[in-house]
Amino acid sequence: MNCPACGNSLQEVTVSDVVVDVCKGGCGGIWFDNFEITKFDEPHESAGEELLQIERDESVVIDRAKRFNCPKCEDVVMMRHFFTVKKEVEVDECPGCGGFWLDAGELDKIRGLFETEHERHAAAHEYFAEMFGSELAAMEAEDQANLNKARKIANMFRFVCPSYYVPGKQDWGAF
Repeated sequence: MNCPACGNSLQEVTVSDVVVDVCKGGCGGIWFDNFEITKFDEPHESAGEELLQIERDESVVIDRAKRFNCPKCEDVVMMRHFFTVKKEVEVDECPGCGGFWLDAGELDKIRGLFETEHERHAAAHEYFAEMFGSELAAMEAEDQANLNKARKIANMFRFVCPSYYVPGKQDWGAF
């Protein structure tokens, strides 16, 4: 595989029984296959420390405006997005295979954002509540009102329509 950022050949490195691909001697980026990044993204996961100091060539300059192709799915352009709701680290993710490309230094920044996965989820929940809380509350109230109307209508039919006409309540068959 070749580096999506600088074109250098990626080298396999085994860290705690996980094989990742790094751009040694190039831009210093790291390729994580699907779900591998979760094994290195928190500070208490000591295995990730080995990946913080990848040998790189300082003369290699990466054009962050350019979109990168996935090193595994060569015809797929990766999506660039923020890794967490804190919006401090942009990563490239392949929509095809689910892998992540991190530029040099991004893993260190990610590891400094949250101590645990629980903290990350709590921050996301708080962010979405802040951003969409009032809209979600209005939608929930509207749904509750519609549910109450449907229950009233169903209760009216219980009195209007005896059980003799309710499907499954008669011997001669259902509607």
